Amino acid sequence: MKSDLDHLLWIKLLTLWLALLACSAAVAEDKSLVVSSPALSSSNGSKPNVLLFLADDLSWHDLGPYGGKGTRTPHLDQLAKEGMTFEYAFNSAPMCAPTRMSLYSGIHPVRNGGYPNHGRAYDWVKSLPDFLGDLGYRVAQLGKSHEAPWTSFNFEWLGGRHHDGGQGIDLDLSKVDQFIEDSKDRPWCLVVTSNQSHTPWNRGDASKYSPEDIWIPPYLVDTPETREWMVHYYAEIEYMDDQLGHCLEALDESGEADETIVIYLSEQGSELPFCKWTCNEMGLRSAAVFRWPSKIKADTRNETLLQYVDVVPTVVAAAGADPKNVFDFDGKNMLPELLGTGEVESSYVYGVQTSVKTPHGAVMGPLDVPGPKVGPYGTRSIRDKRYRLIWNLHHEETYFNRIVERGPAFKSWLKLTGKGDTFAASRVEAFRKRPEFELYDYESDPWELRNLAGKSEYAEIQERLFAELQAWMRQQGDLGRETEVLAATRNPKEGERGGESRSDL
Repeated sequence: MKSDLDHLLWIKLLTLWLALLACSAAVAEDKSLVVSSPALSSSNGSKPNVLLFLADDLSWHDLGPYGGKGTRTPHLDQLAKEGMTFEYAFNSAPMCAPTRMSLYSGIHPVRNGGYPNHGRAYDWVKSLPDFLGDLGYRVAQLGKSHEAPWTSFNFEWLGGRHHDGGQGIDLDLSKVDQFIEDSKDRPWCLVVTSNQSHTPWNRGDASKYSPEDIWIPPYLVDTPETREWMVHYYAEIEYMDDQLGHCLEALDESGEADETIVIYLSEQGSELPFCKWTCNEMGLRSAAVFRWPSKIKADTRNETLLQYVDVVPTVVAAAGADPKNVFDFDGKNMLPELLGTGEVESSYVYGVQTSVKTPHGAVMGPLDVPGPKVGPYGTRSIRDKRYRLIWNLHHEETYFNRIVERGPAFKSWLKLTGKGDTFAASRVEAFRKRPEFELYDYESDPWELRNLAGKSEYAEIQERLFAELQAWMRQQGDLGRETEVLAATRNPKEGERGGESRSDL
């Protein structure tokens, strides 16, 4: 009897082994049988779609989910209620092109080569279309395109404008509907890049906002010109939110909302002083909202430090691949934070500002001071949960930004300075004449009105942050002043830059 039982058990084990062997052979023969982890797949078992909406020149604190006072962002507010809002999100550079190239590549600006504005990445750089394309995705971009070369950022381009002059259709949102409809046979990723709220502020209905009633952040000088300028800025924010609303509605109508990761990012700060083109908090801090129904817990806030270079590794992980095996990213995989399955160590975030002698760059020499306008003016920055250290590489020179200083707001500050207004004078001085180091404590000074650098009681904090900043610069191949001088060598070749070889709508 025992012999019969042993024989029967042996036959069952052999049958099981042969079944497993056959299954393994089938999987090896047909890779389509390999499915992603249930925790990462959508409800129908396929890879999730990705809808990434990127605003333009928009300060995070002006948005509803971040306590924006007076602006109207109902669609973004609803998205935040349905997903996760990162309290501390940061871009790598407070300018359009470096921000976008670092976002799409997962590599910080100096290391990827695209660190000056309107520059180009190195030819070896790969980006979102490559990473997701290799995973079977259709990857397209609609709207503003400001990255180079195309070989490194080879999106399927659906049209758009590099800048919006206020006439005609600036973003043909019907193409969002068409793209989703045409992509039902495969996973897709669509990047929608709005021109708003980049100047000129010529979209939206400014009459909805009263200059007398709007809120002025404490780091700005409250003048009638500042208020009037911000009214038009606020109108464009609402216009941008309507564009986001169309994208979300198209997704809902497609029936694919539950299988789609929606990511909203605000790019860098606005074109008001101390925002865009600076490594101040208002230049580098950004909005970041993620929604993935049934995967990301709704109406949650995450206080982990997030950088834009983290976005692509996270999306790659959500698509079922190990980012470490895909590319040498600077960014981290934040999927455990999104899914609530673990914590991701994130102690510091970094920033780099490269200003060269161009009509659009920040250079030395203000308009009202005689003499040539020369450059460059470089800045580096590091931030932990509480403090930011800014290192102004050319602190002995006067910082100048042509676009900001020609704006009505800054001009009104200069007038007040001439009339003896001490606060206006202090803000003009802080904008133009920057010390070598700036250190800010965001628990006690969220608007960066008190520089703590050089104070003995903060010496240890300053030394720690500076050592970490220097270590990061070495890892990035960033030589500081020498890297700034080389910025001109990163200009794109003819036909490589956004708006040159891709026609407007």
